[in-house]
Amino acid sequence: MTANLLDFDLEGLAAFCERLGEKRFRATQLFRWIHQKGASQFDEMSDLAKSLREKLTVTATIRGLGIISQHISTDGTIKWLFDVGAGDAVEAVYIPESDRGTLCISSQAGCVVGCRFCSTGHQGFSRNLTVGEIIAQLWFAEHFLRRRLGTEERVISNVVMMGMGEPLLNYEPLVRALRIMLDDHAYGLSRRRVTVSTSGVVPMIDALGHDCPVALAVSLHAPNDAVRDGLVPLNKKYPLRELLQACKRYLAFAPRDFITLEYCMLDGVNDSCAQAVELVSLLGGMDNAVHWCKVNLIPFNPFPASGLTRSPRGQVAAFAKILTDAGIVTTVRKTRGDDIDAACGQLAGDVQDITDVQKRMLRRRTIKLNPVLEFDRMVTEDSVHG
Repeated sequence: MTANLLDFDLEGLAAFCERLGEKRFRATQLFRWIHQKGASQFDEMSDLAKSLREKLTVTATIRGLGIISQHISTDGTIKWLFDVGAGDAVEAVYIPESDRGTLCISSQAGCVVGCRFCSTGHQGFSRNLTVGEIIAQLWFAEHFLRRRLGTEERVISNVVMMGMGEPLLNYEPLVRALRIMLDDHAYGLSRRRVTVSTSGVVPMIDALGHDCPVALAVSLHAPNDAVRDGLVPLNKKYPLRELLQACKRYLAFAPRDFITLEYCMLDGVNDSCAQAVELVSLLGGMDNAVHWCKVNLIPFNPFPASGLTRSPRGQVAAFAKILTDAGIVTTVRKTRGDDIDAACGQLAGDVQDITDVQKRMLRRRTIKLNPVLEFDRMVTEDSVHG
């Protein structure tokens, strides 16, 4: 079987070239042709010797992913559904902004973690993606966008591993894919502009800090273990105290001086003002400004199977104010691409589930909701009418 060159980082490609009897610099040339220029055929590579091109034709391929569908939102967001074989499909999303172009990439076909508010988690898990399948999403999107925009300049400036799957549960392929993204002979992305999002796989957070530190985003979503246990099942294995300690350890290696904490706002579940105060205490705020993290409040994108609803805008504002007043840098994420189901938590391709997730999710639909205090109602109403 021929080797897919999208599976190789530069070191791996150099070793492959050596097995063909070629010098190391040929790997650098190949790497540039594939990733910088988007070449998919060896006869395009004009500065490679004909003998090498002939060797590559019989030993290697540059094999991307089949495109099942493409949807373009009214706000310019683009969502692709990629075929990864055997009935599995994954999604990637491009989000254009005035000062950046961000690509959200999948790392697994489905997700084994099963967060209650995530549509991918409700779909179950099939398998991990290979290095080539992870990188193929960036490779396709970058060169598609260049052709679409009529430019030879880089279009994608930021990559976030926030698509389908838990990246840190597909660790080795993730790290090799990250190294390709960062390599100056490939995409040349800054470590500050590549983000891995995790639901809290503590040992792998520590490993990432040593192996390939990039920006880190952690799916927090609750101010205490009782609530988080019902939303993020992984919390039962790695509770909040262990997770936050791992985040602070990661800071010693991180390219940024903060960790992003993601917090999906769920009406009546984790959005009360009392819970905001509890979150302040958990993060070490109130008396002293918190500098080690930033909190990103995410409007929930409802889907029927979740049994959850989005927090009212006024309640989100009240929650954010409590955090901000305590010295915690807090933002509210702008929803993008929700008209094409490309917003946060909505990605759900097609996977051959091997985890029997539907039965488990139904059992968890009995999660206890937190009563909304009269104080919270008053603050919410004031925010709405203010």
